[in-house]
Amino acid sequence: MELTAMNKTCIDGMSYEELLRKWRFAKLGNPWFQGATGDYWGTVMEKKKNELKGYQAVAISKNIGWR
Repeated sequence: MELTAMNKTCIDGMSYEELLRKWRFAKLGNPWFQGATGDYWGTVMEKKKNELKGYQAVAISKNIGWR
């Protein structure tokens, strides 16, 4: 998906937990995780994860779980 200003604003406004939850449970082929938008999503998610203390990222991941 093309990275538009609106997509960028949406991604930037999400917390690490929101980004991870959507990433983890998205259906295959979801356009948000493809192309330039997908690349940006991954970059922002990694940046926000690195801003957390290690145990916080693990706790968020465990809280989200798997379906």
